[in-house]
This record gives sequence, structure tokens and C-alpha cells, in this order.
Amino acid sequence: MNEPLPVLTLKDFASDQEVRWCPGCGDYAILKTIQKLMPQLQRPRENQVFVSGIGCASRFPYYMNTYGFHSIHGRAPAIATGIKLANPELDVWVVTGDGDGFSIGGNHMLHVIRRNVNLQILLFNNGIYGLTKGQYSPTSPPGTRSPSSPEGSIDSPLSPCAVALGSGGTFIARSIDTEAKHLSAIAARGYAHNGAAFIEILQNCPIYNDGIFEQVKDKKQAPDFRVELEHGQPILFGQENEIGIHLNRESLSLEVIEVAGNEDRILVHDETNKVQAQLLAVMAGPKFPVAVGVLYREDKTCFTEDNRERIDTARSKPGSLKQLLHSGHAWEVS
Repeated sequence: MNEPLPVLTLKDFASDQEVRWCPGCGDYAILKTIQKLMPQLQRPRENQVFVSGIGCASRFPYYMNTYGFHSIHGRAPAIATGIKLANPELDVWVVTGDGDGFSIGGNHMLHVIRRNVNLQILLFNNGIYGLTKGQYSPTSPPGTRSPSSPEGSIDSPLSPCAVALGSGGTFIARSIDTEAKHLSAIAARGYAHNGAAFIEILQNCPIYNDGIFEQVKDKKQAPDFRVELEHGQPILFGQENEIGIHLNRESLSLEVIEVAGNEDRILVHDETNKVQAQLLAVMAGPKFPVAVGVLYREDKTCFTEDNRERIDTARSKPGSLKQLLHSGHAWEVS
């Protein structure tokens, strides 16, 4: 008979390491939210593994009283995949940033999502390289002035959620660093998802990119600049939910319209609709609000299960290594 698990608290998941981020960094809020979420998952600490790459966000494993791996730049998804395949019973979390995850690590991110490896991916998006002193990143808006773009960046930014969708992601969501209740709920849903759960977290860097998401974070401004998605509910925003999102079916594009008199034209969120999710993922100001919540969800077997089944099938077949090496396409060199 299995003994009941001890009751854990936030303190059980906080390590004894001094948390060293800049004052006011959004990483503090994310860390506290995840530490608070851990006991709710009712899993032993030794079953949790946090894997990171290189960057400010990548200090995360040091501050979690769990197993952790501070890996190399951009390669956290590959290392996390190996951990999950070696021991599927572990809960593996990837913590990365917009530069680590979508610049040097873009290829690894694409494939871990494509394969649907059963991981939780937390992407801290602050639109800048913080650790290396403020260079523009793949998500920096045009005109971003930085040491690497003193006249303003001319690059077109990518949308992490749109890239994840294009990679075949089965759980795509977006949240905000200081919205603890919202972020916790999204992370919990991602944890329960069978496959790669990709969660973009809009996170403030007070030193090199302060206030980039202020409109979607500020309590007074947020109702006009962000929309909180809920499956099966109309997509509304504004101080009194007086504005809505409409899908123009002729042009297959989104439009902002007043709710009054247009109630039947307001788009209802369907988190199983990939086409709708693609449109919502790229909504941005000043014309549109930023969408937060679960953009897309799909039920599909995960890579971990498929791989385990393939291994079991191979092991069940009679044969030897010698037979394998001498089978199939073999030739002699004389």
C-alpha cells in the first residue's frame, strides 16, 4: 500500500540560493507563481526537473528546490527531450527566453514542439537580451534602440505563439508575469496537457526594455489593450467589454467592432480551431489588443508514448545484434 505524499508548500520548492535578478524584474513574479503552483500538482519534488539554457531566465533552476539542469545556450529543449525519454515518469519543465529560445535555440524549439514531447515550456518574452546588456532580440519591435542597433532595429519581430503553432504545437498559450492567478491557471492546464505545452509569458525587463508591455499590464490601461480568451465565450475587451473581435469571412481577417448592435457578429473563442488561433496569436497594438489565455489546444499522442511503444515493439522481436548488422542493405567491399 502506497503511503500518502507529505503535504508540501511553496517554501518546500524554494531553494536556499539567493535570488539574483535586477530589482523589479518580472522573473521574480514568475518564480513565485511556479513555486506556489508546485504543491498543487501533488507530485514529489524529486519528480520535478527544470531545464534552462543561457540568459536571465535560465537562472530559474537554481531557485527551485527540485532537480535542475542549467544547460547551454539554446539547447534546453534537446536536453529536456533526452531527460524525458530516459525517464518518462519525471515532470520536465523548460525555462527559456525569447533570445535563448528563438534565436540560437530556434531550431531546437521548433523540433521539440513538432515532436510533441511531453514537456512544459515556459518562454519568458521581454523583447530584449538582458543578460548580455540589452541587444535586440527576435521579438523586439522595429525601432528598438540597443547596443547592437543604436539607430533602431529594422528587423521584423516574430510571434513566439505563431511560430509554435506553425511548428505543429498542440498546446499554445500566453500569459503575463505579474498576473499570478492567470499564469498559474495556464501553467496548470499546460501541465495537464499530454504533449508539448508552450506558454509565452510577457515579462518586463526594467533595465533594458522597461515598460514594453505596460499597456497590457497596467490595471487602468489593460482592459483596452488586452483580451482574455475563454473557450466558448465571445472575444470582448474594453473598460465595459464594449468592444469585440469580429471575423471577416470574406477576407479571413479580424476586425475590431463595437458590441452594441453587433452581438451576433462577435467571434466566439474556440481553442480547438487552429486557423482562429493563428489570427489571435499575431494580434498586436495599436490596432488590436493582445490576446492572453489558451490560444490553441489539440489532443494527440505525445512523442514520449510513441517512442516507448516503438522500443517495446522492437524488444519483443526475436533476433540479435549480429543479425541486425547483417540484415537489409549490406554489401561487401573486395
